[in-house]
Amino acid sequence: MEYRKRGPRTAWSDEALTERIREQIAASPFRGEGHRKVWARLRVAGIRTSKARVLRLMRQAQLLAPQRPVLPVVEKPHSGTITTDRPNRMWGIDATATVTLEDGQVTVFAAVDHCTAECVGIHAVKRATRFEALEPLRQGVHQHFGGFQAGAAEGLQLRHDHGSQFMSDDFQNELDFLGIESSPAFVREPEGNGCIERFFRTLKEQLLWDRNWSGHWKSFARSTTRTG
Repeated sequence: MEYRKRGPRTAWSDEALTERIREQIAASPFRGEGHRKVWARLRVAGIRTSKARVLRLMRQAQLLAPQRPVLPVVEKPHSGTITTDRPNRMWGIDATATVTLEDGQVTVFAAVDHCTAECVGIHAVKRATRFEALEPLRQGVHQHFGGFQAGAAEGLQLRHDHGSQFMSDDFQNELDFLGIESSPAFVREPEGNGCIERFFRTLKEQLLWDRNWSGHWKSFARSTTRTG
C-alpha cells in the first residue's frame, strides 16, 4: 500500500511546482534567487503555495542562490589584560560625537593612558579628518615625552579601532615617525578598546549630556580640554 500524506491534495504536484520554480528563476535577470522572491513571484503568477514548500523543493533541486560557506568560529578567549603596570606603555585613542546648538554635530577625539586612565589629549573639531585625529596624540607626546620629533615616543603602543581615520596611511605613518607601535582592536578580537570607551562614557554622562552647548564648537573644544 502506497503511503500518502493525510490532508487535502494540492493543486500542484512537487514535480510540476518545481518546473514552475525553474521558469521563474530563468525569467529573472539575476543569477541567483532566494526562495522568498520565488515564492512571491509564484503568487503573482497565480500559483499559491507555502514558502516552506518552495524552500524544500528548491533545496532538493539545488536551485537556491549560492552562499558563502560559514566559517568555523575560532575561540579567542580574553585571558590577558589591556591595562599596563606603568604609564606611557599603552594609550588608547578613539572618537565620539556630540551636538552643539549653533554648529550641529561635532566630533571629539581623545587619547587616554591605559595605566592611569588619564586623558593625555583631547580635541573637538567640526570635520573629523585623519589629520584632526592626530591632534590628541600630538598633545600627549608633547606633554609626556618632552617634544615632537622622530622616535620621540619609542616603546609606546597605541590601541585604536578600525575607523578610517586611524587606519589611514597618514595616521599610520605618523605613528611610525614617532616610534609608536600600532595596536589595533578589531571586531571579534578579544582585546578591545575599553579604556577610551569608558572615558567617553564618563565624559558624556558628566559633561556632554549635562549641558547645552550654545556657542561655537571652538569654545566647546576649550571647555572639554580643561575638563579632560
